[in-house]
Amino acid sequence: MIAIDPTAITERDNYKLLIGSIIPRPIAFVTTLSEDGVLNAAPFSYFTILTANPPMIAVSVQRKAGERKDTSRNAIAKGEMVVHITDSSYLEQVNRAAANLPPEESEVTLTGLTPVASDRIAVPGIEEAHIRMECVLEQALPIGGSEGAPAADLLIGRIVQYHVSESVYDGQGHIDPVALQPISRLAGDFYAKLGDVFVIERPR
Repeated sequence: MIAIDPTAITERDNYKLLIGSIIPRPIAFVTTLSEDGVLNAAPFSYFTILTANPPMIAVSVQRKAGERKDTSRNAIAKGEMVVHITDSSYLEQVNRAAANLPPEESEVTLTGLTPVASDRIAVPGIEEAHIRMECVLEQALPIGGSEGAPAADLLIGRIVQYHVSESVYDGQGHIDPVALQPISRLAGDFYAKLGDVFVIERPR
């Protein structure tokens, strides 16, 4: 084994070790509304479940040169966001939405995705996604970096409404992973599909 001290290497080298090691990572495709009503959309793979009581998820949005990205700024200002599960049916559009657009331009318009009204919040979702979750912002935590210059914003969303396509739902609370065909993030330009699915019974 090679021992590596994270404090002895650059931020970029830490990044490469992390994204190459912690794989696969699900991709959250997040929509937010700007103060001017522009529908922003961006993918993030620093994404996970926090708790089911109440249902809460977290998305870590890295800052750029200390500045908040549109997603963080909009979610914090409005207190709402929609988180979609990225699947193979609209991966190309999700990838194009990662383009660095100015705040007044919409990635949804750029990619040709279809906005759809939410039930419980003002932020629209994306119709093409098989799973989307309307969220209110429970907390936004500045993390990392140095004092006065955080490296990221951890957005904690409480889910107030699920939207699940009948094609991936069994009607009894279960999502069919094979039907969903989720896409995961690896490192660099590499992604992965679901691959082999197998069962191992947990100890009782």
